[in-house]
This record gives sequence, C-alpha cells and structure tokens, in this order.
Amino acid sequence: MRRFFTSESVTEGHPDKVCDNISDAILDELLRQDPATRAAVECCAAYNTLMIAGEVTSKAVVNYEAIARGVIQRIGYYAGDFAFDKCKVNVLIHAQSPDIALGVDNSLENKAGGEESDLLGAGDQGMMFGYACRETEELMPLPIVLAHKLAKRLADLRKEKLVDYLRPDGKTQVTVEYDGKTPVRVDTVVISAQHNTHVSHEQIEKDMKELVVKKVIPSSLLDENTKYFINPTGRFEIGGPEGDSGLTGRKIVVDTYGGRCAHGGGAFSGKDPTKVDRSAAYMARYICKNIVASGLADEMELQVAYAIGVANPVSVFVDTFGTGVLSDDEIAEIVKKEFDLRPAAIIKTLDLRRPIYSKTAAYGHFGRDVFPWEKTDRAEELKHYAK
Repeated sequence: MRRFFTSESVTEGHPDKVCDNISDAILDELLRQDPATRAAVECCAAYNTLMIAGEVTSKAVVNYEAIARGVIQRIGYYAGDFAFDKCKVNVLIHAQSPDIALGVDNSLENKAGGEESDLLGAGDQGMMFGYACRETEELMPLPIVLAHKLAKRLADLRKEKLVDYLRPDGKTQVTVEYDGKTPVRVDTVVISAQHNTHVSHEQIEKDMKELVVKKVIPSSLLDENTKYFINPTGRFEIGGPEGDSGLTGRKIVVDTYGGRCAHGGGAFSGKDPTKVDRSAAYMARYICKNIVASGLADEMELQVAYAIGVANPVSVFVDTFGTGVLSDDEIAEIVKKEFDLRPAAIIKTLDLRRPIYSKTAAYGHFGRDVFPWEKTDRAEELKHYAK
C-alpha cells in the first residue's frame, strides 16, 4: 500500500526558535553556575520587543538581557533593515511556586520513607512520549530527519557565506512516499528561505535545489516526479520576529518526531530536568531507541505518565505496531524492570544537571548523537529477552 507522510522543520532564525534558543541559553547559564537550579523560562518576541518570563529558583546570578542579546546576534539578527538585537527587553522572572516545590523537593514516596531515587517528585502531571524506528540510521522517521537536515543546511549556507543573500528565518518540509512501512522516494520538498531585496526568485530556486536539496537528500530518493516549492509566495524578505511573533515551546512537533507519534503537549526549552515534560520525554526516547536497537522491535512508541509530587509514573504504555518479537505488554514489563523512571533516576542516568540544552533548541531534540538520550548502551544487554 502506497502512502505519504510529511514533516517540517525550521531554522534557528524562525521567531519561535529564537525564543527557544534564548530560553535554553538562559537555562544553561543557570545550570553552569548552579546545577540544582529550578527553572521554567519562556520568551515572547514580537517585532521590536522581547519578553522573558517564568520561574527561576537558583543561586546563579544571571544577566538575562545580555544572554538574550548574545543569542540574537549569534543567530544573525544584527544587520539589515531590521536588527532585532536593538529590541526592547522586558524581564519578568519570579521564584518557583512554593506549592510546586513542596512536591518536587519531597515526593509522596519519600514522605513514606522511600529510597534516594524517591526524593524528587515529578514537577508536573502529564504524559510524555518516546519513539524509535528503523527507517534511518538515527532510528528516526525519515521525513523529520530530512526536514531537519535541510533546515540546518539552509542555515549553514548563510553562515558560511556560500551565498550572500540569505537571512536567518527559514522553514523546510518533506513529504516521503512509503510502500507499506518502507520509504521509497521523496514526493515533495518545500523550502521557504528569508532573503534580502536584491536576489531574484529564479536565483533562489536554483540555489536551493543545487546547494541545499541535492546536498542533503540522496539522489536515490529523488526522481522526475519529485515536486519542489521554493518560496512559494514569491518573496520572503520580512522574517523573524519582525514578520511574526515568536514563543517558546510552540514548535513541539518539530522538536520531537515530526508528527509520527503521539505528543503529550509539553514543551522542552527553558525547563530544568525536574520538569518531566522534558526529562521523561528524553528518557522515553532513550528507552525506545535501545529497545529497537536491541532487536526487540522494529518500531516502538512509549507513553509514560506522572502525577505532580509523585516519583513513580502512574502508567507505562508500549505500542510496537505489531513489530515486537514479544507482546507489547511483555515489553512494557521489561521497560519497568530495566529502566528507572523516577525523576531523580532519570536525571542521574542521563546526567541532565549540566548546561547541555542550547544545542537542543534547533534542528530537533532527537536523532543527533551529541545528546546522552541518543546512546544505545543498553541495547546489547536487552537482547537476551528475545531468547
């Protein structure tokens, strides 16, 4: 059966990603000075104003505005008709609610005399999802992998000055045709690239195909029927926060699996690892990737759910879409036996109290080996369950 699936990505100059980058840069500086930091930092960018808001409880002393301006300049908003680095910055940061801290600092299990890993309660309620599949070497779905690589290539093209007209904002989208569960070709490529006033649409189309698409997508996946939509409105001169408002956490599907699996709705950027929205989603990916790498399944989605102030998850659900060598219930029991899903244990397993989050803020939180949750160090020992 032939079917089509589409995923999108955006560059770090997209207004939402500007905000994600600032939030995670602030978090990294807080953690660099104080690994015990509690933070949930969100930004809103609109035309010439940036608002930084949220909760921070930390011993760190941080210049929020200076960090934000540094990120804005690093992304590339420092020249041209509109320089966002001249924006007004409003900082509205307060300490974490003591009601939340009560449950995070002393979980329900710890109050009953639990062990060390019971100390931290989940920082919020909610459900988090992880996913892995065998479509790519990254054990990720092909559409989102290609969309991220196109977006990253678009940014690299600008930063390396291989062309002189690109500006920071940009979006990509890839539609892959499948034969059953096997990707066979790329059906459609969409690229929207912000540019200056002096370049022609024809030049942009030519360069995007030659310098972006053909450098990223294997020729075996492209054919005479592949469709290309390059800046389909005709022009894209006004971009970034000048063209549209930005908000931390608004690209949650771009950040994860491109829509291939379910999403609990929680955003990642700006949140310290006691927030299970972030840390449990990373742990779920780590588990799924190791299960798939072990050969126990070719595809796996994992849902983990929490109650605020409670260390142990309230549920663990596995779906291998019929690809498991064991039943989904059996694999769920393996997950519960082999992986400690309490927040303190997740933080320890993945070493999350470090300033590692700025790199996550663009081009996906999953599928890149620079992150500890992408390791497959448990795969070999999990293989014995298949026997």
